[in-house]
Amino acid sequence: MIELWNLLLFHPLLNLLIGFARLTGDLGWSIILMTVGLRLAMTPLVIPSLKVSKKMQDLAPELSKLKQEHKDDKKALLTAQAELYKKHGVNPGSGCLPQIIQLLVLIALFNAFNTILKPNGNELISKLNPVLYSFNQLSDDFRLTTSFLSKELSKPDVFSLPGIPFPLPGIFLLLSAAIQFLSSKMMLPEVKAQEKMAKKTPEDTDDMLAASQKQMLYMFPVMTVLFGYQFPFGLVLYWTVFSAVSMVQQYFASGWGDLAPWLRRFGMLKSA
Repeated sequence: MIELWNLLLFHPLLNLLIGFARLTGDLGWSIILMTVGLRLAMTPLVIPSLKVSKKMQDLAPELSKLKQEHKDDKKALLTAQAELYKKHGVNPGSGCLPQIIQLLVLIALFNAFNTILKPNGNELISKLNPVLYSFNQLSDDFRLTTSFLSKELSKPDVFSLPGIPFPLPGIFLLLSAAIQFLSSKMMLPEVKAQEKMAKKTPEDTDDMLAASQKQMLYMFPVMTVLFGYQFPFGLVLYWTVFSAVSMVQQYFASGWGDLAPWLRRFGMLKSA
């Protein structure tokens, strides 16, 4: 199992990081370029998930009607929802694969960062060369820049203020959490549709999909900040760029979603 993990994820990602670092001379830019490349490479897996999200938004009014018709019979409601999903070719669980792959990549990158950032100088070279591909071997004079925008990539993105006994999240950590929130907001149908559903069915939490989406809206940003306290800045940089590219793909797949009312409020989007 370990050999398979190294062959399929750990060693390829490590080689990508070092390869881009050799080209740019900077590990921070290497992380950014690798992240954009990974996200684009995952597009064939991500597109089905985004299409499902868009279809779920389109089906919101019909789901609302079903909840009204079967408000006193949960079993009948679940059956009717399943038939509706089947009719429109929607599988709410089809978006799991991209999420699993993202998690595996995140774990592999964490291991890669630890491998790269802990040793220095000749120790780094002797540790990396055995797992680097032949065309990617490091010379004895290779030195790796491990700081980006004046921040050390091997340390958490936090800072301290006088009088406050605990560290505060840094700019990139907060930015990553904000992008997570906005991206999750875009995956939800517009507020107008949700408000109609709420008026017709007070027990809207019975819909497992709606409940899970609402939880994700706040849970992912909070988890990003909490875990970011322990993760190195390099991993936070990866997650920030990855989330930003994901947000762009989400827009082209299904539009602004529930973010649209906010944009209209601030004059950034014309009224429908």
